[in-house]
Amino acid sequence: MSFLEEINRRRTFGIISHPDAGKTTLTEKLLLFGGAIQEAGAVKSNKIKKGATSDFMEIERQRGISVATSVLAFEYNGIKINILDTPGHKDFAEDTFRTLTAVDSVIVVIDVAKGVEEQTEKLVEVCRMRNIPMIVFINKLDREGKDAFDLLDEVEQKLGLKVTPLSFPIGMGYEFKGIYNIWEKNVNLFSGDSRKDIEETIEISDLASDELDKLVGEDAANTLREEIELVQGIYPDFDKDAYKNGELQPVFFGSALNNFGVRELLDCFIEIAPTPRSKQSDTRLVDPDEKKFTGFVFKIHANMDPNHRNRLAFVKIVSGEFKRNTPYLHVRNNKKLKFSSPNAFFAEKKEIVDISYPGDIVGLQDTGSFKIGDTLTEGEVLNYKGVPSFSPEHFRYINNADPLKSKQLAKGIDQLMDEGVAQLFTLELNGRKVIGTVGALQYEVIQYRLEHEYGAKCTYENLNVAKACWVEPEDEKNDEFKEFKQVKQRFLAKDKQDQLVFLADSMFSLQMTQQKYPSIKFHFTSEYN
Repeated sequence: MSFLEEINRRRTFGIISHPDAGKTTLTEKLLLFGGAIQEAGAVKSNKIKKGATSDFMEIERQRGISVATSVLAFEYNGIKINILDTPGHKDFAEDTFRTLTAVDSVIVVIDVAKGVEEQTEKLVEVCRMRNIPMIVFINKLDREGKDAFDLLDEVEQKLGLKVTPLSFPIGMGYEFKGIYNIWEKNVNLFSGDSRKDIEETIEISDLASDELDKLVGEDAANTLREEIELVQGIYPDFDKDAYKNGELQPVFFGSALNNFGVRELLDCFIEIAPTPRSKQSDTRLVDPDEKKFTGFVFKIHANMDPNHRNRLAFVKIVSGEFKRNTPYLHVRNNKKLKFSSPNAFFAEKKEIVDISYPGDIVGLQDTGSFKIGDTLTEGEVLNYKGVPSFSPEHFRYINNADPLKSKQLAKGIDQLMDEGVAQLFTLELNGRKVIGTVGALQYEVIQYRLEHEYGAKCTYENLNVAKACWVEPEDEKNDEFKEFKQVKQRFLAKDKQDQLVFLADSMFSLQMTQQKYPSIKFHFTSEYN
């Protein structure tokens, strides 16, 4: 297959939603269709202790939530699909935002009963800022939920999207009979038997035919005819270009747990979803079909295998071919690196690959040379921008609970911070370590992982800080900046990149500081450089 054909058969997307809307379940069902796994580990069922294939950290299995972004790939109808399953829990939003820099399109999962929830709003806003094409999947139709038209309105109003349904439910909850696929013009009947892997579909090109009455009963058939007429009257026709520019979002209905409506979603997805897109670097726009390799690290995961303290850096390939055992330039360190065993991810198996193409995600063994946002190239000096680090909202001192293990603790904190789990600040005044996170749950994850992966115990102590800001002085030598450093000495710290950070104890004191020192800029995000 030629280089261009390889690029054109790739689709890389992320699945985003509020926790519990069924994101991980949907991921599994997609893998099932690709033949990548044989049976789905029912995520909710406690009888099956397997847990979902995409949740591999112990704490995720205990909590039933996904906290790490997993990468899964499979082949379907000759198309290579890369899924990035993101954590829905808001405490891990930062990981999700970073993952969105590595996808070419997104599927948004919405719970039919709860409708649009707050976390979904935040994530969709990020996608809209970047004009990422989105498909909406309304899940759990076998449960009682909101009316389909009300849901479509809610998606339009709360998420600011312009939607067009490509499938439509026949009834809902107890009355749920199946789905009419507007895209392919056929009916898929719901048997309620989740053991059946894949439901049969029945072609119905004309909704007026009596066949529909026989299949779903007269009442349901008439309701469907009226609703489809309404859909065609209210919503715009599907337009592929508008979807690709992020201006129109197709909507599908289904029930991921019962494997229903998923095939329709997948079939349409591989037809319309964008192939790998160009990406802006600090010097120029890079196209996927360029011959020379470039890529960037959007995630680092330590200890994927607890027996071998290994770290994997996840690299999204933007252009060219990534080849095994070939030296590439690590732009930030200005060093050439070679990778003898780059990993690709097929469902739960990691495989060593010789060659990867734009759109693919490779896992590179990392001995500590990578940070999030690092760029790899064949020699050109360029950096991919836009992998943000957000200002934390929770702050605690971290103390060593076992003096004999201070080395392990330091190493553990160091590695977890490189992963982007949280941010480490060192106070200028006394060198005490402060951990800042976007959500409170991360403290538990850090404590758990330090103990189980590094053998180190830590305790936390509350710290009265409302906001951390990165400080950018107009001139480091002027008197105003010197006075600021003297007066605010107690509130100053350095982050891991050695940048100066101001830890404000309240929003009021931050405003006062900004007024008092007008030449100093205070930033709420720091790009990983």
